Amino acid sequence: MKQVIRTGAAPAAIGPYSQAIASDGWLWISGQIPLDPATGELLDGDVEAATRRVLDNLAAVIEAAGAALDDVVKVTIYLTDLETFETVNRVYAEYFSSQPPARACVEVSRLPRGAEVEMDAVVRSG
Repeated sequence: MKQVIRTGAAPAAIGPYSQAIASDGWLWISGQIPLDPATGELLDGDVEAATRRVLDNLAAVIEAAGAALDDVVKVTIYLTDLETFETVNRVYAEYFSSQPPARACVEVSRLPRGAEVEMDAVVRSG
């Protein structure tokens, strides 16, 4: 059985999908871009600020499901420019400093709303 996870502490879905789905002790977090949860607007700023917003959005959805960043087992990072990898990686390491999850990082041609970075995650929640 699946359960839809929703929280106002993270941006609302901008399409026909859920912020996350929980099922059988697992949580699948939809891709998060640097949207301000209060306004739904894309964060103005550099890739460092955008990465922090994305990770804060992921954390908010994970916490709404009763889990924590320490429970994340896999993250996929999508960047529109791999030249930003070092900055994104540095910020990411602040959020996952101990026992970081498995991860993939790929460069893509475009992301929704012109974002520079997007991340999704898989979490062991049970």
